[in-house]
Amino acid sequence: MPAETLDARGLKCPIPVLRARKAIRAIGNGEELEVLATDPGAVKDFQAFSDATGHELVESERNGDEFRFLIRKKA
Repeated sequence: MPAETLDARGLKCPIPVLRARKAIRAIGNGEELEVLATDPGAVKDFQAFSDATGHELVESERNGDEFRFLIRKKA
């Protein structure tokens, strides 16, 4: 169960990643942030975010026009 859910649906790149960066600061190490998005570019953006920050991209899934990402904050 995620510690926080960020609803970034309807927002275009790079806003979902910028908001996720801020939201992940508010959760504890090892906790997970769930991000909901509709921008297809978010798939590539959140993989790059994970690679750059070291936070683990636990899940990345698509359901119709929506995307869901689960990111575990690095310890």
